[in-house]
Amino acid sequence: MTQHLMTINGESRDAAQRFDVINPATGEPFATAPEADAAILDDAMAGAQQAFRSWKLDDDARREALRLAAKALGDATPQIATLLTQEQGKPLGEAMFEVMGVGMWLQYYADLEVEREIVQDDDAAFVEVVRRPIGVVAAIAPWNFPLLLSSWKIAPALRAGNTVVLKPSPYTPLSSLAMVAVLNQALPPGVLNVVTGGDSLGAAMTAHPTPRKVSFTGSVSAGKKVAIASAADLKRVTLELGGNDPAIVLDDVDPAVVGKQLFSAAFQNNGQTCIAVKRVYVPESLHDAVVDALVAEAESVVVGDGMDEATKLGPVQNRPQFDRVAALVQGALASGAKAAAGGAALERPGYFFAPTILTDAADGTEIVDEEQFGPALPVIPYSDLDEAVERANATTYGLGASVWATDTERGEAVARQLDAGSAWVNTHAALAPNLPFGGLKWSGIGVENGPWGLKGFTDMQVVHRRKQ
Repeated sequence: MTQHLMTINGESRDAAQRFDVINPATGEPFATAPEADAAILDDAMAGAQQAFRSWKLDDDARREALRLAAKALGDATPQIATLLTQEQGKPLGEAMFEVMGVGMWLQYYADLEVEREIVQDDDAAFVEVVRRPIGVVAAIAPWNFPLLLSSWKIAPALRAGNTVVLKPSPYTPLSSLAMVAVLNQALPPGVLNVVTGGDSLGAAMTAHPTPRKVSFTGSVSAGKKVAIASAADLKRVTLELGGNDPAIVLDDVDPAVVGKQLFSAAFQNNGQTCIAVKRVYVPESLHDAVVDALVAEAESVVVGDGMDEATKLGPVQNRPQFDRVAALVQGALASGAKAAAGGAALERPGYFFAPTILTDAADGTEIVDEEQFGPALPVIPYSDLDEAVERANATTYGLGASVWATDTERGEAVARQLDAGSAWVNTHAALAPNLPFGGLKWSGIGVENGPWGLKGFTDMQVVHRRKQ
């Protein structure tokens, strides 16, 4: 099997123990990755702490390094994208787009102009709020968009003057190892280190005394553990957690058009997206027509190996998530729901599940109330719009939501009532490096992206100079 190495303090580093990386299209191992132990983690943290002393001093040098890193990544995009498809399962075109997205985030933060915050300048005093880097950042990334979501942490953290120790998911370590190796062609040693391993390594990072900030993307349950561990020595945290995004369809839409749009919004990355549509509320009069449009999409889309050019949806990324999606669908069917399309795993090697459209799945069933994070979508009728809004908000999640309407002003008025960090009209998951992204309620703490994301990697200092 091909071996891949960690990058620590500018050097490649193996470990005494290694673990298998599974290709979800086959269900079989195809490579190994190093399992970092406590000594390796200590070296990574110590190197990042040492590098922080000089990295924090020169903003112009940091901006230029990010630009050079983005260029180096662009040159290596095909190779990294291939690794990403092999370990994550997404179609190669989408993997290419993800790698290019990392370059976009690096370039955005390199070009971002940070205005001075002068709050007083008169005969009495000059007072300025200064943004200072926090120190070493422990960044923990998920398996669904392992490169792009790590860049949401790496790019602003480095631009702010911090150094970063990154831990990718053990399900998708290889593309992150390759990416960091390329980025380090433009970065000084120790500024960006990457360590790989399982949940115990993540726990060790959050408990480690060196990092002063933890930036985590993952499940709500794991995010709570990160918050508890970080509180022990008052680390700052940014937590981007799960979502159960509702889409509310209004009664003036064209069902055939909105059905196509909703399918794309729900099944991007095979539904393995925190910000994907997870449940759809449709007027009773349009319910059957919208379901028919969704079913037509589900039955025509090509599900297969991401390396096949014809593939539009890849496999579920890992066995535990595959089993969870299957259990949620079977639980819904056992509770009276009907599968208008799909409803079961596909009979082939790998973790393939048929794109599933469910009807008669009521609020209170797990697949409606919980985040399925896979290729299954419940469609729920409503008779009263105010009731639909109330049902959409009746959740501990609050990441994203959307409203679909021909009358966009009416759609916006409904969107403003939804308890979500991002509310869209006639689109979903419209994200960009300059737009703030974060969740309400249990969907997270803090904000990523834009100048707001940059400030999340800083501490404030008031500098007050008295004038004579």
